[in-house]
Amino acid sequence: MKKSIVITGGAGFIGSHVVRLFVNKYPEYNIINLDKLTYAGNLSNLKDVENKPNYKFVKLDICDFDAFYELMQKEKVTGIIHLAAESHVDRSIKDPFTFARTNVLGTLSLLQAAKLYWESLPEKYEGKRFYHISTDEVYGALEMTRPEGVEPPFSTTASSSEHHLAYGEEFFYETTKYNPHSPYSASKAGSDHFVRAFHDTYGMPTIVTNCSNNYGPYQFPEKLIPLFINNIRNKKPLPVYGKGENVRDWLFVEDHARAIDLIFHKGKIAETYNIGGFNEWKNIDLIKVVIKTTDKLLGRAENEDMNLITYVTDRLGHDARYAIDSTKLQKELGWEPSLQFEEGIEKTIRWYLDNQEWLDNITSGEYEKYYESMYKNR
Repeated sequence: MKKSIVITGGAGFIGSHVVRLFVNKYPEYNIINLDKLTYAGNLSNLKDVENKPNYKFVKLDICDFDAFYELMQKEKVTGIIHLAAESHVDRSIKDPFTFARTNVLGTLSLLQAAKLYWESLPEKYEGKRFYHISTDEVYGALEMTRPEGVEPPFSTTASSSEHHLAYGEEFFYETTKYNPHSPYSASKAGSDHFVRAFHDTYGMPTIVTNCSNNYGPYQFPEKLIPLFINNIRNKKPLPVYGKGENVRDWLFVEDHARAIDLIFHKGKIAETYNIGGFNEWKNIDLIKVVIKTTDKLLGRAENEDMNLITYVTDRLGHDARYAIDSTKLQKELGWEPSLQFEEGIEKTIRWYLDNQEWLDNITSGEYEKYYESMYKNR
């Protein structure tokens, strides 16, 4: 049977990179991009593949069980890569109900539709796969306990191993106990548990991955790196929570897409894999790198825009440090990040500066009005 794969959230940041990779790499597959086109979904992210014969876009809310079950039957879906989610912590603090609906009930809707359809087939679950993409935030927070004699690096030339040991010796492993602290991470934890429960209860072939912070082209500019690039470009303040001491592990989005491809095809059923960049940065140090690199690419004086940094009241429940250990994925499947951070961050900043029309359309909301009118009668 020809593989027919649904990628949910495929018009979003990470999802669009996964869709592009699968459409180009697997012309023999039918790739169905399923997206509700909320504020963070943008079909212009996929202009380069929208006319490919193995690509189809379907506008659909993952909470619409009946519509998704009908799609499963119509397209004879053999695999689901589930990325669709509400993902911004600040929004979850203001509106936790939307996050519970989309992330928990939406995932449950997909699981139940897949279960009913696949169990109705003669071969049942054979050759099928439900792959759920989650976050490192479900694990909670780590303390910053820097090993003696190890100083945090403040340049992009430091090696991944140096960054990985810069702020502590503890890391998130696949066996780390869940301890979510925000409505967003709690909703993702709930969805993770449902996915695993469908394997344990019904035998559904599921896989879960938990990934660190992603950066790269096509990210919605409410997130730190594209927001700050745009603000630097327009000489606007750069709001930094607290003192900027919080630490995150950063991974280039195309490396995440490669990992998803590898795990979808070769990962073990019912397993969990952590995906991280071995690339920890304090927020304030990352921001200074972004400023320095953006100023250089704009032809401005070195550090010209450091004065745009503005410290604001810290986020509620702001976790101190996330740090993913990807050793299992590296040892079992041979994956590792392909880009050093200095290369990835310059490539990312250059993309946003070279695609200012895309960025301006996003921040003006014009694309949202366009797609709302385009699909209002469908």
